[in-house]
Amino acid sequence: MTTDDDLAALRRGLDQLTSLLADVPSEASGDPTPCTEWTVQDLVDHVVAAPTRFARMLREQQIDWAAPPPPAGDDPAGAFRAHADDLLAAWRDHSGPVEQAGLDWQCAELAVHTWDLATAVGASTTDLDPEVAEGGLAFMQSSLTPENRGPAFGPEQPAGEGADPYERIAAFAGRSVPRGAGTEG
Repeated sequence: MTTDDDLAALRRGLDQLTSLLADVPSEASGDPTPCTEWTVQDLVDHVVAAPTRFARMLREQQIDWAAPPPPAGDDPAGAFRAHADDLLAAWRDHSGPVEQAGLDWQCAELAVHTWDLATAVGASTTDLDPEVAEGGLAFMQSSLTPENRGPAFGPEQPAGEGADPYERIAAFAGRSVPRGAGTEG
C-alpha cells in the first residue's frame, strides 16, 4: 500500500491544478495555449481526464492514450477533483512497492500542464509548489531523450536565468518560456 506521505507531492499537484481549473474564465475556452494544437478548452479536457487515465493504469485496466478525452463538462474543477480523489485512492490501494517513477511521471504531467494552463489564462506560477515541478523535471530529464520525445514534446527550450521550477519543466518539455513569465499575473 502506498502511504499518504508517498503521495504528498502528487496530492499537492492535484490540489493546485484543481484551484487553477476553478479560476479559468469561461470566455477563455477558445484561447490559445502553449500546446500549439490546443485551445484552453482542449487543455482543460485533457487535464480533467488525466487522473482517470492514471488511475486505470494503476488498476491495470486498458487505456487508449491516443483517444481524445471526453469533454470536461460544466464544472471542470469539480470533475477534476473527483478524478484526482479516485487517482489518490488507486495509489493507496496499489499493492507492491511504491513506484516513484509512476508518481514522478504523474507529477511531470501535472506540472507541465499546470504551467500551460496558467500561461494561457495569465496566472502566475511563482506560488505553486516547487516540489511537484522539480520531481517531474527530474523524471523527465532521466527518461526523455531527443529520440523519444515524439509529437508531445518539442526540443528542449531555454528557460532563462531565474526561471521558476514550472518554467524549467515547461522549457524542458519543449515549450517557449518567456523570460520572467512566472513573475507575472
